[in-house]
Amino acid sequence: MRDLLERRSFLILLGLISLLFALVLRPFWSAIFWATVVTVLFAPMQVRLLPRLGQRRTLTALITLLTLSVIVIIPVLALLSAFIQQGAAFYAMIESRQIEPAQFIDQVVNAVPFVPSLMERTGVDTNSIRAYLASSATGISELIAQQALAIGRNTVNFTVKLVLMLYLTFFLLRDGDRLLALMDAAVPLSETRKQLLFRKFVEVTRATVKGNLLVAMVQGALGGLIFWLLDIPAPILWAVVMAFLSMIPAVGAALVWAPVALYLYATGAWFDASVLVAYGALIIGLADNVLRPILVGRDTKLPDYIVLFSTMGGIALLGINGFVIGPLIAAVFLAFWNIFIADTSPSLADD
Repeated sequence: MRDLLERRSFLILLGLISLLFALVLRPFWSAIFWATVVTVLFAPMQVRLLPRLGQRRTLTALITLLTLSVIVIIPVLALLSAFIQQGAAFYAMIESRQIEPAQFIDQVVNAVPFVPSLMERTGVDTNSIRAYLASSATGISELIAQQALAIGRNTVNFTVKLVLMLYLTFFLLRDGDRLLALMDAAVPLSETRKQLLFRKFVEVTRATVKGNLLVAMVQGALGGLIFWLLDIPAPILWAVVMAFLSMIPAVGAALVWAPVALYLYATGAWFDASVLVAYGALIIGLADNVLRPILVGRDTKLPDYIVLFSTMGGIALLGINGFVIGPLIAAVFLAFWNIFIADTSPSLADD
């Protein structure tokens, strides 16, 4: 009895001290999370380099970290800087009325003769649409400007978290095997279940970041390129918006380039509009269908609708971190239920 009481007391104290430690680390949770994600993504590189460098783990981790900085960190920082500048400039143009979204309706109506009668028959109020477009554009641009200013004001905080992320990534790359061994020994599950859950965590993390994020970057880059070639204002700003919207299946980036193409048609820029439509449908649209299966394959084994809802829900709850955490929670949720089904009804469990 005394041994049982002692064990339960120890477990309670262990839970409390773990909770307190988690609260201590709370301000740096984002840095810790992204350090873990980056380590999962770049661990294969670390494994391949290790034998070639004579098993020198510190040197291998430094080279991997340097590669990460050159191909990911520096380009992302440059893109973020350009996004902030163009977001603030776009908001200033709307505030000074150099851009008036409400005029979009008038130009479409004037360009397409049957639109006024069609709107009248369907009971569409163009004045309401004008007001909605004006308020929406102002609100969105103001939000972008506020976020840009917030990032600018929090530069020190962002820099500290970035440095901490890279610092922790180095140690996770160098000592990852030992940490995994400790976690494996500490988790009170069978070896089969631990392997299944760990494999699911790695698969979903790599698939979500490597697949969805790279596809988003490619679609955003392709969209920004055509906007720049067609001399559309703030191409980097719209490239980032298209990259973010590419998470939405089927439509995605078209939510940006399609209205712009319609505007170009309405203003008489038929050639530019036709080029944008053809480029958007053939190049930007097909990038998702071609690249996503290559980069992701069937790693996640998650239905598209679960990926969509878990991604959007994760972002709504946790911000940018939810882009990875949402699908990860969904995958682990399904993995746990699959284990439960395998225990109770083996014939119904997934392979």
